[in-house]
Amino acid sequence: MNLTETFLQLSSVGAEWILGLLIILSLISVAVMFERWMFFRGLAGKDAALLRNLHAALSDGEVDKAQRLLSTVTAPGGRIAAEMVANADRGSKATASIIAALRPGEKLRLEKNLGYLGTVGSNAPFIGLLGTVLGIIETFRGLAETGIQGTAEYSDKVMSGIYEALVATAVGLLVAIPAVIAYNFFMRRVKALLSEADAVTNMVHALLEGQGGRRD
Repeated sequence: MNLTETFLQLSSVGAEWILGLLIILSLISVAVMFERWMFFRGLAGKDAALLRNLHAALSDGEVDKAQRLLSTVTAPGGRIAAEMVANADRGSKATASIIAALRPGEKLRLEKNLGYLGTVGSNAPFIGLLGTVLGIIETFRGLAETGIQGTAEYSDKVMSGIYEALVATAVGLLVAIPAVIAYNFFMRRVKALLSEADAVTNMVHALLEGQGGRRD
């Protein structure tokens, strides 16, 4: 048995399993979108609001007040700043090292599961196209076995088979487009939140460095 015959046997399953796979990928995508939307909604504006209050506390030298403000923070900038304030007595080099050490972890936390959306958005059309190709192969293989070439029935079956096979490509696009849109939207939110976090951490670092008794 040559490779062509082997592939023909594998293609006999048609495009049904491809459609099932795309549906599963779509359901997971929707779950990821909802989880990320709720996550980013909970962080919206948190670092921007913290920046003002934290600046006032540290400018007045009220480190205890700053620690209270940071005790329940969930936004990335606040989480990093909490460690900076807690280790402020170690000097400015230590607080700078804390920023460098913790920022990548916060970035990964913000980007959680976004790679899945990007992968689905990039590959779902190809999965759908595979289903279409398999469907067309199965259509012509079945027609070849029936031996009705050149008849009106043959033309009807060809058109019907191609029509059904193209559904897989359409479904693949329907799965991919929302995933790509969601991925781009959430990545913009990641960049915005990291910019706010940088503003908080840079401000905290500058104020701690400027306080007497906290210099290296």
